Order: sequence, then structure tokens, then C-alpha cells
Amino acid sequence: MKKVTIIGATGFGGIGLIELILRHPNFALNQIIAQKDVAKPLSHLYPHLKGFCDKRIESLNDLDYKSTDLVFMSTPDQVGMNLISKFYNLKIPVIDFSGDFRFKKISDYKIYAKNKGMKPGHSSKDLLKNTVYGLPEKYKKQIKKSLIIGNPGCFAIGMILALLPAIEADFITSDTIICNGITGVSGAGKNSGEKNLYPQRYENINSYKEGKHQHLVEVEQIINSLSSKTKKILFIPHLAPISRGIFNTIIVDFKPNLTLKRITDYYRDYYKNDPFVILSQESLDSNSVRGSNRCALNLKIDKRTKKLIITSVIDNLMKGQAGNALQNANLVFDFEETLGLNNPPVYP
Repeated sequence: MKKVTIIGATGFGGIGLIELILRHPNFALNQIIAQKDVAKPLSHLYPHLKGFCDKRIESLNDLDYKSTDLVFMSTPDQVGMNLISKFYNLKIPVIDFSGDFRFKKISDYKIYAKNKGMKPGHSSKDLLKNTVYGLPEKYKKQIKKSLIIGNPGCFAIGMILALLPAIEADFITSDTIICNGITGVSGAGKNSGEKNLYPQRYENINSYKEGKHQHLVEVEQIINSLSSKTKKILFIPHLAPISRGIFNTIIVDFKPNLTLKRITDYYRDYYKNDPFVILSQESLDSNSVRGSNRCALNLKIDKRTKKLIITSVIDNLMKGQAGNALQNANLVFDFEETLGLNNPPVYP
């Protein structure tokens, strides 16, 4: 049994992870750490966990380095970078939910930080070269050997999984890839501010950070490392009045000799060993993956405009966060990749 510690355990990502670990046969909760509500039982804050996790919340000062096999940092940006060194020196693997360790180049991190309105400094920039981007469908071998895993951003993982096969097969002729994304309110986290209060969100949809969203950097970082020609992503995110879910619609030009069947067959072959990527012949909806670690994809060709349309849908708190993090943890300890995650979506 591997003992895991969660830092930032009381946010949406931390709670989602705890729910998963409680059902995992090979992981046990060691410490749950947060800034607030220290010494209170976790079930006091989250009554649905009463009888399942009554463990008391501890402070960062109580962190026991010797009793943990793995650390999840479900913390905001620029928190993990200040904690990582001691874990790294003790050879304790860390899976970080923020953008602190998604980039190997400090120049990419600086763009990410600027787009998110943060200071561009990185207190552990010397360790960036040792990080692995936590996308199991592409970097499985590297994740198994890594001590620092940067869990992908939720919008980013949906876009990347939608594009990987087409990029690697050089199907796409567009220099600019257009993506419209829709996210639920939980993507903003537990302390999401006044703009996400119920009266502000009810029957209201808005776009934001058009063309300068922070997840753009990691998407371009990955696809351009695999593409024969540099691609740009024009990404327009939207916030919808739903609790959870991310829906991406991607529109590209493609090589004219390709048929939908050929593209679809290539996608199926590409993801044949990836249990959480599902190809659907039907149009997608967010409820079809709710509560699961799945990413569902759909491919269509619009004959009139001669465009390829790729749609992807994930649960932003699962494949977009806690579920993908646990998938990475399974790989770190050479467990079956689907262990604790092979559950159907929740309906309705």
C-alpha cells in the first residue's frame, strides 16, 4: 500500500482526488494538508465524506516527509515551485495540478504567467528540465521514471488529445488552428470570485481571455514539438452555466486526399492502447463523460466548406484534473493504468 499526501486538499481538485483514492486498492491517504480549517475533520467541511474520510486537516508545518510515497499538489500557481526542492532531493514523486511544472523552458512559463496575470519569476527554474508533462496518452514512459509531473490544464488536455493523431500524421494544412472551448463554473476553483456567483452565472454565457488564455502555451508547446511546421492556436474559451465539463470544437483545413474513414481509422489505431480515449460516431455532449476519466472525441468533415471538425469532451475535474493525476500516479508505481478509474460516467 502506497501512502499519499495531498497538499491543497480542500479545493475541488483535492476533494475529487480524495474521493478517488478512497476507492483505490493500492493507495492510502497519509496526510491531507490545507491552509484553512486546520485540525478540523475533512468530513466537517464535506459531510458527504463522513464515515469515509474523517481524517483531520493538517498544516504545511506538520508535513511528514518520511511517511509518504507520493505527493499531490492541488495548489494554486506558484505554490508548488516553492515546495518542490525537498521532495525532489528525497526522491519523492510529486504530481502538481498547477502550471508550475508544465514547461521545460522558462520562456514558455513566462508567457503562461503573463497570460494568467502573474509575475513571471519561477523559484525552481533549475528543476524545469527534470519535469514531464503529465499526459499519459503521449508520455507514459517518461512519467513512469519522473519525480516531477506537471498535470495538464483542463482545456489543454481536451485540445491536445483531439489534435495529437492529426498533428503526428501531418493531416492538418492550417497554419492556425481554431478552437472554441466551453467550460463549467467549477473550472475556476472553489474561490472563483463574484463573477461566478449564481445570479451572475444563471442563464448567462460569456467568452473571456480571447486568444490569450494561459493554456494556449502548453498546447502549442506539445503540438509544435511533434509537427513538421509550426502551428498557432486561436482559442476562444467560454464559460457556461454548468457545474462541470469542458467541450472543445476545433476547426482545421486538411489534406484534400483524405476521407473521413481514413482519418477516423487512424485515430482509432492511434488510441487503441489508451483506455480513456473514446471515439464516438455520434455528436458529443458533456453528460456522456460526467464523473469519468474519459475523453470522448468525434470527427466530422463539412463537405461544403471542406473543413475537418474535431470535437472533444471531458469532465474538467476528472480527466481535466484529479482523474488524470491518479492515472499518472498509477504509472509512477507501475500499477494498471485504469486502477481506481475504470468507472462509468454518472447519469444523469
